[in-house]
Amino acid sequence: MSDKREQLVVTALGLFLEHGYHATGIDRIVAESGVAKMTLYNHFESKDELIAAALQRMDEQWSTRVDTYLTHIGGSPRDRLLAVFDLHTQWYCEDDFHGCVFLKASHEYTDPAHPMHAFAAEHYQRLRERLAGLAKAAKAKRPDTLARQLVLLLIGATSQALLDDDRSSATQAREVARVLIDAAV
Repeated sequence: MSDKREQLVVTALGLFLEHGYHATGIDRIVAESGVAKMTLYNHFESKDELIAAALQRMDEQWSTRVDTYLTHIGGSPRDRLLAVFDLHTQWYCEDDFHGCVFLKASHEYTDPAHPMHAFAAEHYQRLRERLAGLAKAAKAKRPDTLARQLVLLLIGATSQALLDDDRSSATQAREVARVLIDAAV
């Protein structure tokens, strides 16, 4: 990936996180990245293509972050299911926390057929699959159901953290998750 393309994706991702997709114009991305508009269009045919690249980047970064964290934590599958909430607590406490780019995409692009909405749904599907694998390893009676419930808790905690500036929402959700997990195994 070229340095200028990288700079555009990183700048756009930060702006999308902070301000949203529709509120962030190409001119602002160009101005803040220091890259010429023509260079942007040499790398991306449209703003939607830039948004897709930013979402792809965040999906890869988040997946790597989760995998690294869960590998480092170790422990039983049950412990790792709960650790996902600890990771979210860390994320909410970061200075640049502005919510979830995937939730923002699903809210700004409400048509399920829109590529940005679909990408957001796929991101959460991959998370459900990862959690279902851990739930199955933990011998949950219905691992897919448990994974869906845990993702609902994570989405709710993320929304709560942003709405009320409540950085402890994942810790509270973790307690509910513990009850769900204990009932499921």
